[in-house]
Parts: sequence; C-alpha cells; structure tokens
Amino acid sequence: MRLKDKVVLITASTRGIGLACVRESVKEGAAVYMAARNVERAQEIADTMDGVKCVYNDATKPDTFLSMVEDVVNDAGRIDVLVNNFGTSNPGKDLDFAHTEPTVFMDTVNLNLRSVFMASQAAAKHMAAQQGGSIINISSVGGIVPDISQVAYGTSKAAINYLTRLIAVHGAKNNIRCNAVLPGMTATEAVEKNLTEEFRSLFLRHIPLGRIGLPEEIAKAVVYFASDESAYTTGQILTVSGGFGLATPVYGDLANKTNRR
Repeated sequence: MRLKDKVVLITASTRGIGLACVRESVKEGAAVYMAARNVERAQEIADTMDGVKCVYNDATKPDTFLSMVEDVVNDAGRIDVLVNNFGTSNPGKDLDFAHTEPTVFMDTVNLNLRSVFMASQAAAKHMAAQQGGSIINISSVGGIVPDISQVAYGTSKAAINYLTRLIAVHGAKNNIRCNAVLPGMTATEAVEKNLTEEFRSLFLRHIPLGRIGLPEEIAKAVVYFASDESAYTTGQILTVSGGFGLATPVYGDLANKTNRR
C-alpha cells in the first residue's frame, strides 16, 4: 500500500500505459482520478475498481487541463500525484526532417508539450499550498535517441525531458518532485496498430533484454516515483526500455554472432 491516502490524477488513462498506471495505483491504495476525453468509457472502467473516479480532459482544449485539476481538488481536497501520460503523434504525417510538414511538426510539439506544462502548472499551485507532491511525466526513449522518423514526437519528448528537470528545480522549494519515465517499445494498442511485424522484429534486435515491455512494467516505475520511497529523488529521467540505446549502434547485427573478430 505504497500510495495509501494519496490522491493521484492520471491523464489519457483509458488504455495502454495510462490504464496500467490506474490499476497499479489502485493496488497500492491510492484514490485515483482518471482524466479522459471519453468520460463514459472512463466511467465504465472506473466502475470495475474501488477508489476510482473520472474527470474530463480533452488535450485539444487547454482549459480542461486546468479544470481537471480543480475538479480533483474540489472533490478530494488535495492532489498528491499528477501523471502526465498524454502524448500523441501521427505516424503517417510525422515523418523525417525533410518530409514533415511544418504545421504537423508545430501542432504535435505544441499539443504534447502544452499538456505537460499546463497540467503541471495547475497541479503545482495546489501542491505548493500543501507543501508536497509528485509530478511524473511519461516521455519516451525517442526523446533521447534520435529516430529516422517521427521528428515532431521525438522533439516534443526531448522538450518534456528538459521541462521535467526545470519543474524539479523550481518546485523543490515547495517539496514538489518531478521525474520522467521513458518507455521503450511497449505492448500497447497503439504499437499493435501503428507498427508492422517487420519493424517490431527489427526493433527487438536492438533491445538487449530481447522483448518489448509491458504497460504494467512502465506503471511500476510510475508508482515508485509517486510513492514516498522516492522522496529524495527528483529531476530524474528514467528509461524503462529493456536496455534499448545502451549498446553500440551495430548491436543488432552482432549480438548473435561470435565475439571473436
């Protein structure tokens, strides 16, 4: 019960990593608020768990980042943890540097970065008043390892990594911690829909642990940052990616061959 008596707000929480964060937080005793655009779907999920409520958030409507935090505080009296899980990209349009339209680039960066900034700013106001809180940003290994496509998504995640450290520095005087979790390839619906089997197989060759991650494995890292176990940890950028990006770039070509030259 590492999150007992803590009030946790999680964005984009009806599927994938967000939903896994909801479930793991509930297991650890938290009162969880699911922020979602489709409140009806969120409510159906919430009804299957104890201690879960829903608030409205539509990432395309900036005011809802403020209102969702106020709704939580008005209902629960406080907010202890904010998990900024929302993030978007259009793989069909978010291409390489040469072929991505400027409007696609700017819209993606704006949407992803704004969601973290506005939600964190709104939550931090209440966390400062109560002298404590934890903000956890779900970033991506794509924010530290340049990809051959999704230039806007990767740029937005790199900016979120920096913003994480900035919030950590600025929030420390009020005992507000901010950390980021950077998933690698994770078994979510989005991965199933947008990545071909050929690409997944190619990607796996460059993951030393040899498999893609599970949403609950990402969520367990989030729980650590949400809990008092990490009370002296802030401004950290934690990759949960099976070791992706650690090895030489030719790792995938050489891993199954002899070590002899």
